[in-house]
Amino acid sequence: MKVRILGWATGCTAALAVALIAGGVALSYADRHLVTASGWDFGSVVEEITVMAVPAVGFVLAAQRPKNTVGWIILGAGLALGLGFFCWPYWERGLVAAPGSLPAARPVAWFANWVLTIPLAGFAFLLLVFPTGRLSSRRWRPVAWYVAAASALYTAAFVARADRTWAAPGTSLSQGWYPGTHIAGVVLMSAAVLIGAAAVADRFARSSGEERLQLKWFVTATAVVVATIIPLAIAPQLDLSLTVTSIAVATLKVVFSLAVLSLVAAIAIAVLKYRLYDIDQVISRTLAYAIVTGVLAAVYAGLVLLATQVLTLTSQVGVATATLAAAALFNPLRLRCPPA
Repeated sequence: MKVRILGWATGCTAALAVALIAGGVALSYADRHLVTASGWDFGSVVEEITVMAVPAVGFVLAAQRPKNTVGWIILGAGLALGLGFFCWPYWERGLVAAPGSLPAARPVAWFANWVLTIPLAGFAFLLLVFPTGRLSSRRWRPVAWYVAAASALYTAAFVARADRTWAAPGTSLSQGWYPGTHIAGVVLMSAAVLIGAAAVADRFARSSGEERLQLKWFVTATAVVVATIIPLAIAPQLDLSLTVTSIAVATLKVVFSLAVLSLVAAIAIAVLKYRLYDIDQVISRTLAYAIVTGVLAAVYAGLVLLATQVLTLTSQVGVATATLAAAALFNPLRLRCPPA
């Protein structure tokens, strides 16, 4: 009976998270012309849809490996992501697009301004316990307490900021903080994530057999996520035209979303121990496609700059020309990648 109740509860949690994300997409679509930067663009929609994989995988792992805390961490992070992705367009509609049309829009905005700190804290804990769901040894217990304290303080800083921006919940993230709290929170959480990465490295050095393969899956997928988030963070800072920047950010969002999807899939494969021995082939193909992607991105950026800055074509014509050229290069490069 307890097992059935637990399975029912985890299934409902995952379904609720997926429904919330879908509801957020629907609200963004409804307000796409009414809210500035409503999030309704191809990159953002792909990002929200791929996030649905987080609660889904959390449910599978929690149901199949209930004694492994990895599944529960992912399920909890998935629910927090669902709430965040729904609450943001909810309050935008209730306060901006159609003021007064939705109840409790301002408290929802307050909640939306800090709830997404939970998945980051979950990721820090995931690094400490992956793949067994337990710390590798007792000596990591003080580290776990530090991660818990850092996560609590980081969340508290965001809650305090949400209190200060109650009247203007759309305030830029760089504003609304109590003096020093933002920097302190970022330093504490960055240290927590770095310590978690050290825990993964330590566990990998001591591992063998299946556990080493599990860690290989996780580390490879995490490296892909890191490699995709760096250009996504840099692109808006470049001195490019608004059209080029918009297209670049949307494209990089899609790439990043697919990388996150691969990380979630890798975690599922590792914990469930499904086809673990395929990891070497996956690493080989990942490197090959990373090189291809890098070459195409460099060619695309170079052609856009050439067309818009040197040949003085309009942004639309330059971007279209660069896109066609990159597409023409894709197939020959793809054929040179190692076979599956």
